[in-house]
Amino acid sequence: MLADAAERLYIISSERWRAKQVNLLRTIQLDASDSFVFEKPAAAGEWAISGAFAFVGSNAANLQGKARTAFRAGFLGLSSLGRSTLAQIVEANETERLSVVEALAVQLAAGFGAPDLLTARLAAEEEVAFVASLCHHPPGVLVAVTRRLEHGVIREVFRTLRPREGTGHTPAFEFVEVIGEDAAPLEHLDLAGLEKGMHS
Repeated sequence: MLADAAERLYIISSERWRAKQVNLLRTIQLDASDSFVFEKPAAAGEWAISGAFAFVGSNAANLQGKARTAFRAGFLGLSSLGRSTLAQIVEANETERLSVVEALAVQLAAGFGAPDLLTARLAAEEEVAFVASLCHHPPGVLVAVTRRLEHGVIREVFRTLRPREGTGHTPAFEFVEVIGEDAAPLEHLDLAGLEKGMHS
């Protein structure tokens, strides 16, 4: 009986683990601006990560034009390796999280200098865990990123976005929380003017 009870407990625990939910990010396009501001825009609905590691080892201080925009304000779409200005918090189950980790590991090994797939998986687990740490808001909330190079270190600030009250269906949002360093004052983001703002 004790063995039987232990076996049942293990099965229940395993099912709960498989059903565990985590919030992650997917790319989203509210207008066509990403097609203009990025050399390679991500498709809508790709799993998204920060992707700051793509700029490590490059001379980020000398980036110009669309490459500079990707550095300053682009999430990395995992399938295309394109960039997206915004990402949306979505629910994911454990199977999906593991698939994101594996897909990222493959990309790290294939194009970002990881010496082997095992090392790439460890790095991918850290990157996906970081993404999950940004997603404690409800699904549907949008996230924006800004980056800068400071004394040779890439620094990132993440902001969550919600529709601005009284705007109806116009593409205007406001920052509601800053995640990361340099807690900047609340400010407004007009997505219709996003392309112009990226070049300022």
